[in-house]
Amino acid sequence: MNHCTSELPPRTYLFVPGTREDRFAKALATGADCVILDLEDAVSTDDKPRAREIVAGWLASASSEQRSRVAVRINDAGSSYFADDLGALRVCGAATIVLPKAENASQIAAVTTGVPGARVLALIESARGVAYVDEIASAPGVSRLLFGTLDFALELDMDISVDASGLAYAASRIVIASRLSDLPAPVAGVTPQLDDDARLLADLAQARSFGFGAKLCIHPKQVGLIHEALLPSAQALEWARRVLAADAASPGAARLDGRMVDRPVVLQAQRVLALGGS
Repeated sequence: MNHCTSELPPRTYLFVPGTREDRFAKALATGADCVILDLEDAVSTDDKPRAREIVAGWLASASSEQRSRVAVRINDAGSSYFADDLGALRVCGAATIVLPKAENASQIAAVTTGVPGARVLALIESARGVAYVDEIASAPGVSRLLFGTLDFALELDMDISVDASGLAYAASRIVIASRLSDLPAPVAGVTPQLDDDARLLADLAQARSFGFGAKLCIHPKQVGLIHEALLPSAQALEWARRVLAADAASPGAARLDGRMVDRPVVLQAQRVLALGGS
């Protein structure tokens, strides 16, 4: 189940504070596959009502193309802002909603009841969210899972500034739950080090090794780097073409570089070429 753009699931989700309407169009122009207008962490308590009004007003007048590439992160189901957020988004007809601190299916149901027809991006960022991730992933209305790594690490008193291996269990649970519910590969958390491209790419590589297929971004300059890193290399594309050629020449019994070309290898080659636009 895709959302925000194109036939392939989004690769990048760029956060923009809901109070900064001047940045909404600029964020869309970065090439981010999906822009998340944020009513939660990026907005102070005093500014919550104003941010809600700004986002709802902008969505009401946005073009269909703009609306297709935008999601709104509301405040969590336990907050005093939750009902008002849903009410405003119901009126303006928001299509995609990010639910932070997702911990059970009843929270998803509250969103889809409050905003009928909305797709829900469930943000898993607590131990309870991980424990009930299968229930969340299979809840009607959920279109993808997101991993809020910073909040998750904070709750578990886990230092991931240098070594993020402690995220492995939760990451694997989220990936497997996504697969079992036929959701796209989940979305990895943010990299807060804005001037460290190497760290951004290392975080992405680690997330990809777990099976994640996209990443949350907090700065426009992260978008292009992630898109480029997710493209197959020239060597990978050449390998994929050779695999398919070998399979076409000898279906089911091909060998390439001393290795049997069985169905999983063929499917992987097809996936590589699809990602490369071939």
